[in-house]
Amino acid sequence: MGSLLRTLERATLRDIALVCLADALVGASFGAIGVSGGLPLWVPIALSVLVFAGGSQFAAVGVVLSGGGALAAVVTGLVLNARLLPFGFTVADVLQGTWWQRLLGAQLITDESAAFALQQRDPQRRRAAFWICGVGLFVVWNVSVVLGAFAGGLIGDTDALGLDAAFPAVLLALVLPSLTDRRTRTAALVGAVVAVVATPFVPAGLPVLLALVGLL
Repeated sequence: MGSLLRTLERATLRDIALVCLADALVGASFGAIGVSGGLPLWVPIALSVLVFAGGSQFAAVGVVLSGGGALAAVVTGLVLNARLLPFGFTVADVLQGTWWQRLLGAQLITDESAAFALQQRDPQRRRAAFWICGVGLFVVWNVSVVLGAFAGGLIGDTDALGLDAAFPAVLLALVLPSLTDRRTRTAALVGAVVAVVATPFVPAGLPVLLALVGLL
């Protein structure tokens, strides 16, 4: 890891550190919301280790806490995580080595790690940016989720601290950069209308899936 750190410029390392700090705050919110909402302590922790995708984790927990079933939560998370598939192709060159190294690298593919890798033109720097960001985020995210989960058990009512706003805020932050495209805005608007109209008539978790008709 030391050699990877020396490969990148100080400005890039600073940016990665700032992203890790921001994700730590979101991770703590996720852990607190999950536990205070009634989930066992191990659920948000296991999700963070095994899934390691903030948007999908918030979406899945949001579906469950609003009364939706496990199947709807899983499908919602899978739909959100589908965006990572093309990321895997774009950073395939940094995932070289043994099968377990490639498997570990696949687990570390996130919006942030892919973005930092794609900013680098030199292959060695691409690899360094991906692994430093990926490993850093994985450690920071999981530690913050554990701390947030324990805090959620002590706080009880995260609404009093405004942590309930973290779920829609995170999803909105993920969506906003894509709304610069007109066709994407149209699809998002149609999907949002369908979801809102369907909410009173279908079980929790299904409106967000029905919103996919906006893609048509």
